[in-house]
Amino acid sequence: MNVLDRITGQLDSLSRAEQAVARLVLHDPDAFLRAPVSEAASLARVSGPTVVRFCRSLGYEGLSDFKLKLASSLSRGSAFVHQSATPKDSDEALIHKVIGQTIHTLEQFKLHAPVESIAQASRQFVQSIRKKGTLVFMGVGNSGMVAQDAQHKFFRLGCHTQALSDGHLQIMQARMLSDKDTLCVISNSGKSRVLIDACKLAQAQGAGVVVISQSRSPLARQADLFIAADHHESYEQFSPMSSRILHLSIVDILATKVALALGPKMQSHLAGLKDALIRTRYVK
Repeated sequence: MNVLDRITGQLDSLSRAEQAVARLVLHDPDAFLRAPVSEAASLARVSGPTVVRFCRSLGYEGLSDFKLKLASSLSRGSAFVHQSATPKDSDEALIHKVIGQTIHTLEQFKLHAPVESIAQASRQFVQSIRKKGTLVFMGVGNSGMVAQDAQHKFFRLGCHTQALSDGHLQIMQARMLSDKDTLCVISNSGKSRVLIDACKLAQAQGAGVVVISQSRSPLARQADLFIAADHHESYEQFSPMSSRILHLSIVDILATKVALALGPKMQSHLAGLKDALIRTRYVK
């Protein structure tokens, strides 16, 4: 992930003062590179130490290290591609922006995918399936739709699955889980209180908890197994678009990995399902 994408992905986890520095960088990264710390602090209306804290909050050693990485990102041509659509855009420009954002989000995830986290989450799913447990997928809003897609994907594997987007049902179901079960929570912001509470309840019952969300979010800290789904999209300003596609892709990766891990019998089972569906068609 390039520096500008990382800033946008972690913007909401920063303090208010650090967000002011972040927006200054996003507005004109070249100017920030040229500005001494005192000038950058003045433009952002914060103190000099806040500028340094901003850099360290993003995982850099300090201002010098941050500027070095920022300059490297810009020189590689990986400039900030998150372009918000405007009323003045032509139809062609609108298509390019929306599709371009999605492609960029998926490409960044492909380059920096948390391979080990995905492997661990897959093993947790397989463990629950072999114990005849239930896979419960939860999300709210757009993430609730991703949870429904996950339920459909794993239902095809012949295991017990559920998808819940209602807060009351989520809390009740989490309380009824056991150590055979796995709760998978999907969230764009990672800040939903009801989902955090559901994770805590599920863990108290011994269930495994997998979270797909943004790094450094409250939900990320609550997870037993966390899959980072960082992106440059502002979920506060727009309905999730490229981030939703990213979450769906992660579900696809998990479902594929679990199906393969379950062995040849699963391949035969899926082939049988496909054949049954083909037989329902009036036009072959």
